[in-house]
Amino acid sequence: MIDKIIVNQMEFYGYHGVLPEETVLGQRFFVDLIVETDLSAAGKTDDLTYTINYAELYERCKDIVEGEPYKLIEAVAEKIAAVILDSFPAVVTCHVKLIKPNPPIHGHYHSVAVEIKRGR
Repeated sequence: MIDKIIVNQMEFYGYHGVLPEETVLGQRFFVDLIVETDLSAAGKTDDLTYTINYAELYERCKDIVEGEPYKLIEAVAEKIAAVILDSFPAVVTCHVKLIKPNPPIHGHYHSVAVEIKRGR
């Protein structure tokens, strides 16, 4: 059985996009993150060293979304997954949903997003 740590709706401000105004003005991004790992030892011992610190997951995502600009949100999601897998050896798979709530698209919609799942 595989367990999951889920961190929902992390909100960041970044400068990702193809259009010049996106890289100059920036915009909000939301990240949903699911990491699969074995949580049984943490549950039995109540010891943080047997799990993955949620604050550290948040900080890794923040560093990427608020850091170097990318043209595509696909590239941002890929970077998040790669960094999480590299930073936390106990993570078996990393599922990233990157949401761009206000892209410069004419029309009525809630948001656009990409979702990826990467593993070892």
